[in-house]
Amino acid sequence: MKTSYKPAIHFNHVNYSVEGRPILNTIMGSFPEGKITTLVGPSGAGKTTLLKLCNGLLSSDSGEIYIKDKMISSYEPVELRRLVGMALQSAPMINGTVMKNLSLPLELQGKQLPEDEAKELLHDVGLDEEFLSRNIRDLSGGQRQKVSIARTLVNRPQILLLDEITSSLDRTSLQEIEELIVKINRKYNTTIIWITHNLQQALTIGNYTWVMMDGEVIETGKSDLLKSPVNDKVKRFVKGEVE
Repeated sequence: MKTSYKPAIHFNHVNYSVEGRPILNTIMGSFPEGKITTLVGPSGAGKTTLLKLCNGLLSSDSGEIYIKDKMISSYEPVELRRLVGMALQSAPMINGTVMKNLSLPLELQGKQLPEDEAKELLHDVGLDEEFLSRNIRDLSGGQRQKVSIARTLVNRPQILLLDEITSSLDRTSLQEIEELIVKINRKYNTTIIWITHNLQQALTIGNYTWVMMDGEVIETGKSDLLKSPVNDKVKRFVKGEVE
C-alpha cells in the first residue's frame, strides 16, 4: 500500500505455514498509523492468522514484521500485548461482574484497576457506570462486545485488532459498535485493523482496505477500491461469486 502515512505495522515477505501447508504467502505492505484498515476476503484467506501474527499469538516462519518501526521479536510479550490489543467475535468472558472482567488485564500484571478508570472505560464504550456491578451473564450480545472492547482498552493500546466483532450482532448493536470504533480511532488516534465479512462496513468504516485470498494480499488501497476493484479475483469476490 503506497501511502504518505507512517506505518503502524509493516510486513516484509512474511510467510506462515502449518505442518508444511502454506497459510500466508509473501505478505508485503503496511497498515497506516492512526487509520482504520479493514481486512476482507473469503473464508480461509488467512485474515485471522495475519492478525494473530501482529500481537505475537503466532510467529511467522520467515520474513519480518515491524511494529512501530521495531521488529516484533524485540518486544517482550507483555509489552507487545499492551501495545497491540485484540478483540474477538466471541468476546470471551470470565464468570462474575463486569468490573471483574475489566480488571483482568491488570490483575494478570499484579495491578488493580481503579473504579474511576473502570467507569471511564464504560463511558468510552457507551455503557453506564451501573454496569460495573452487573453479572456478565446478564448482558446482551452487544453489551458483552462493548465490555470486551473496554477490557481491551484497559492497557490503552496504540493498535487495536478486531476479528469479526459485529458478525453476530443485531443491526442496532452493529451500528453502535461501528460508531464506538470510529470514536476510539478519533479520540485516541488508535490504529485499527478490522476483519469483517461485511463489505459495506469495510467500505464505510475503513480508511483503507486489504483484500486477501488464498493466503495472499490481492489488492490494497483506499476502501473505495471495493466499488471498482482492479483485480479480476477481487471483482468476482465483490460480486459475491467467491465465498
